[in-house]
Amino acid sequence: YNTVQLMAVQEHAYYGSFGYHVTSPFAVSSRCGDPESLKYLVDKAHGMGLRVLLDVIHSHASCNVEDGIAGFDFGQPTADSYFGEGDAGYHWLWDSRLYNYENWEVQRYLLSNLTYWVEEYGFDGFRFDGITSMLYNHHGLQMEFSGDYQQYFGLDTNVSAVNYLMLANDLLHEAYPGIEVIAEDVSGMPTLCRPVKEGGIGFDSRLAMAIPDVWTRLLKQSREDGLRDEDWSMHEIIATLCNRRYSEKCVAYAESHDQSIVGSKTNAFWLMDAEMYDGMSTFEPASGVVERGMALHKMIRLITMAIGGEGYLNFMGNEFGHPEWVDFPREGNEWSHDHCRRQWNLADTEYLRYSLLNNFDKQMMRLDEMHKFLAHPHQFVSSACDTRKIIVAERGPLLFVFNFHPTETYTDLEVGVGMGGKYRICLDTDAFDFGGLGRVMHDAEHFTSPGGPVTWVGPYEQEPRPCAMKVTSPARSAQVYFKVPELEDPMAAAARMAGVSGFKEVRVSARDESGEHRQFASQGGPPAPGSQGGQAQGQQVPNQRRREVIDPADIDPDFSPGRPDNFGVQSRAPPPQARPAAPSQSSAPLPPSNYRPVVRKEIVDDSNIDPDFR
Repeated sequence: YNTVQLMAVQEHAYYGSFGYHVTSPFAVSSRCGDPESLKYLVDKAHGMGLRVLLDVIHSHASCNVEDGIAGFDFGQPTADSYFGEGDAGYHWLWDSRLYNYENWEVQRYLLSNLTYWVEEYGFDGFRFDGITSMLYNHHGLQMEFSGDYQQYFGLDTNVSAVNYLMLANDLLHEAYPGIEVIAEDVSGMPTLCRPVKEGGIGFDSRLAMAIPDVWTRLLKQSREDGLRDEDWSMHEIIATLCNRRYSEKCVAYAESHDQSIVGSKTNAFWLMDAEMYDGMSTFEPASGVVERGMALHKMIRLITMAIGGEGYLNFMGNEFGHPEWVDFPREGNEWSHDHCRRQWNLADTEYLRYSLLNNFDKQMMRLDEMHKFLAHPHQFVSSACDTRKIIVAERGPLLFVFNFHPTETYTDLEVGVGMGGKYRICLDTDAFDFGGLGRVMHDAEHFTSPGGPVTWVGPYEQEPRPCAMKVTSPARSAQVYFKVPELEDPMAAAARMAGVSGFKEVRVSARDESGEHRQFASQGGPPAPGSQGGQAQGQQVPNQRRREVIDPADIDPDFSPGRPDNFGVQSRAPPPQARPAAPSQSSAPLPPSNYRPVVRKEIVDDSNIDPDFR
């Protein structure tokens, strides 16, 4: 991970509101420390190379009049109020007040709040909470958005709130280049994440909020309604993961923070429930429930990250399947702090299966570090078969193969591939290190053949991919393949590593009759510096063949003259003991002044390359 998002930082009176009923937007919540402690936390994260985003609440505020900003709205005209009147100023589902964005003082108040958090505490960006309530006069209540543009651009649009969001994004991006601003919107408002100069609202990305909903529904139906794994719809999963405008970036996540607080369950808890308390020790074989839960937990996270968006979000603790929710002190739990925390020791205990889930999450992050697939524009789902429960997708340079079937393992499964070549596995959810069964050979090489198989995504036939490849796909597992780079021409590789365009031999050497080293310039060039008539004076040089490049700037920095240089020596050369001895002083006269030795053979085509040269 490269970013941390902090929630519930702005001061709020009621702990059970999870930080959303803000009473003072400029104040740091006193429950977690003082302002200097927050600055230290942000600086510490920056020192670790992490960016820090603040969950900012500008969509509504607490109704409290004694300790909140809502208490200032008395005795003045509506146009001068911080909050609207009637439905325009009250959110009945949240029981909170809504800002009057037409008021210039409200705009100045909220804009200065954003700059305050950046300049005073050093935050690197924001996540704007609940902006669906801002974008529409109906606040998104009891609305189902179908994608019809009339729902977005009509009389229900809150133009003053849209103008404020455009002002906020324009201010932040102009004043603080590189800042990251993310929107939480369930409606799918078009142009939400396009620059203001293009007429967009200006956010950098939006949360893909439909993704955790589909996983929660499937897991809940499996637990409570008897939905079988065999009945999961691969087409529905793909349709949800890919349902976005690709000109606007999305941040995908497999489960929301709402699932991790009281009132709902995390994905791990839906999958394994009570068996998470006594069935996670590696000293005992995993039960069927735990084995299924761990397998699906890894697959759900991997496919969400692979094709769900251009970013990936995880709520703390879910990366290792934390067994409980975060329960804030409230009247229902007698104001207890017992469950207001995460048990990090579970991930650090090696004999617990939580550590294996955590190991997988680390490797999933490393996969993106190595191959940068999240930021890659290429994404293609070639197969989503509801019969075999197989999903095959390409993202960036990687090929993902998912098998959601609970029992069927497919050997020699033919999948479509975008590029021909040799492929190997770079991540396997079924690996022993991640609590899997180890049913796939990781050192196997997979070669493509021309022409991909006929595939379907739900009821829609897909155009075959250029190539096909056969793989093994165990039940309830996923494998990621990468294309092995093809071998380079050895001479080109040597030149690339040396940082030059190519090599050329321009100087050779030999011994004269006295046994001293003598240099000759090729191509009619001048003698070496410090020599008379081509003979080095007073310099003993080892009997070795040397090379020299045309420009000293092109010299390989790793080349050491003290070591024998075998560059360009052919493997057919006779061994040292079979070569003629150096001529003696009496038998070998000095060469004539116009002598030019034969320059060593220059490689001009592939047939001249020594096959053993690396």
